[in-house]
Amino acid sequence: MKTWIPDARNFAYLTWQQVDALPRESALLILPTAAIEQHGHHLPLATDTLCNNLLLGKALELVPEDIPMYALPPICYGKSNEHIGFPGTLSVSAATFMAVIRDLGASIAAAGFKKVALFNTHGGNTSLVDVMARDLRAEFGLRTFTLFGAVGAGFEGVSAQERTYGFHAGEIETAFLLYGTPELVHPDKYTANYIARVDTPELLKPEGSSANFAWLTRDIAPSGVMGDPSAATAENGEKWVNASAAKIAEVLIAMYHFVPRHDG
Repeated sequence: MKTWIPDARNFAYLTWQQVDALPRESALLILPTAAIEQHGHHLPLATDTLCNNLLLGKALELVPEDIPMYALPPICYGKSNEHIGFPGTLSVSAATFMAVIRDLGASIAAAGFKKVALFNTHGGNTSLVDVMARDLRAEFGLRTFTLFGAVGAGFEGVSAQERTYGFHAGEIETAFLLYGTPELVHPDKYTANYIARVDTPELLKPEGSSANFAWLTRDIAPSGVMGDPSAATAENGEKWVNASAAKIAEVLIAMYHFVPRHDG
């Protein structure tokens, strides 16, 4: 898998003696979680994992060298059963996904590390990552953090419709890869589908509200795309990646320095 993680920040490039010499009480380890799943006719199966690696790698370039912060190898396989039925999707169950995070947390704690951040870029993993963050804190005493996607960075120029319902293989993900891996994008294969529209709001939402309906991609999008990639450009991809990386770096540094507040 292509990587943008700086070599000096790549945990898997260290020897065990180099790991043993790290300041394990303070070092922050980052565990990426993503997916291998269909992304329409125009993007590769590895889109979520590539976006994760691109954003995290660019963010780590912005972290001061004296802060001990390392990216672990990503969990590439996620809970992707919303895309089952599309060739190429490789999904694991919720139980398997959570068990892998739990076991990696056990290894991290056994090695003497105290801090871990779960960085997720696949929507199907989101609720499971939240559950496991609390479980790692409870079972192993790890100071555990979560961050998702661009962690609130803005995407200047994206329509309200695409920003709200461009869930999957839409303009933003396509722009990211037009910038990061243009050889893997097929602009002649663009298709567009939306799960809902902002100009015709419904009582029940596909996600993110107090009343949601469960969905499978094949219910909505024959091509597998939820969004419209047609406006994507490499120039916007570079701009949005850099803005997202700056925000992610800011959050990671805050996680490194975090001290819990004790009330009372």
